[in-house]
Amino acid sequence: MTSILGAVGTILGLFRALPQLIKLLRAQEAFGVSVDTAATSAICSFGWVVYGVLTDQFFFSLASSLTGLIFTLIALFALRFGRRIKEIRVAPIWFTVLLLAGGVAGISGLGLVLAISVLAANLPQVWLAYKERDLTDLSLGTWSISTIEGLTWLTYALLRQDMAITVSAFFQALTSGLIVALKLTRQARIQGQKA
Repeated sequence: MTSILGAVGTILGLFRALPQLIKLLRAQEAFGVSVDTAATSAICSFGWVVYGVLTDQFFFSLASSLTGLIFTLIALFALRFGRRIKEIRVAPIWFTVLLLAGGVAGISGLGLVLAISVLAANLPQVWLAYKERDLTDLSLGTWSISTIEGLTWLTYALLRQDMAITVSAFFQALTSGLIVALKLTRQARIQGQKA
């Protein structure tokens, strides 16, 4: 069962960020897109690659590596299409935290910090989605897939009894779902104003 969930989670992980990347490339604007979330998500994804390798979880490492690459591209294109480098605040701090946790406490330290890394990655996007009125370029598809992916990995982690992935997947589903709700609320308000 965990192999099936791992495969599904991997597929979702491969595709979850693609709608955002495609939307950025088509619009060539980044309204409502947090470059800090993209950069921090890339860093966290590469941290999960290390954790997956160290704990023999191939599917998790594969999904995380490709997701990290896509989030790196999203961060770069968001900067190219209007976001500013000074908006990246959490990413360098979280990179340092991950290095210290892994270096000082090994796998368990890395797993502990990675468990809450999705909060570090997604909270800037939650805040931006709450604060900005124009979420035109924020991909509903990416955050919907991210919610489903979080629920998939949560089930996987509960079956494997992996607390780090359980906590992370729970927060991924929660924060991604909140971003979806904020995007839908903004869309409804805009459509209500047009009517």
